[in-house]
Amino acid sequence: MIEETGRVVAVESGAVWVETLRKTTCSSCAANAGCGQGLMDKLGIGARRGHVRALCDLNLAVGDPVVIGVREDLLVRASLLVYLWPLLAFFAFAVLADCLALAEPLIILSGLGGFALAGFAVRRHSRRMANDPASQPVVLRAMLTGPAGP
Repeated sequence: MIEETGRVVAVESGAVWVETLRKTTCSSCAANAGCGQGLMDKLGIGARRGHVRALCDLNLAVGDPVVIGVREDLLVRASLLVYLWPLLAFFAFAVLADCLALAEPLIILSGLGGFALAGFAVRRHSRRMANDPASQPVVLRAMLTGPAGP
């Protein structure tokens, strides 16, 4: 599981909305000292708040700190779908247009058409999967906010 901490901002039946702080991974990079993006990360310029709907069977209230998680295989499949399929479609349509001996402008337009077609297919697939409980983040645990013990 890939985990992220956040704070509950809304409660629904069977789910909660969690506010997370999105930031870059530049703070852990070896070239952090000489990089402008690393400096922006230190200043908080790259940090933004995001809201995520996560499935939950715990009794939580607004303001509770939680840890949410997403399965690694879902993240890998989603990355391949979003990044690889449009790129492959771009090249496939361009190569097909080249094999048909079309003019260069038509080869370019064919590649862009394949890219757009794959983009629409990814969007359609994403909308179908949006309501699938197996592809949504889940609340793994609530974090203690006060002192523990008797």
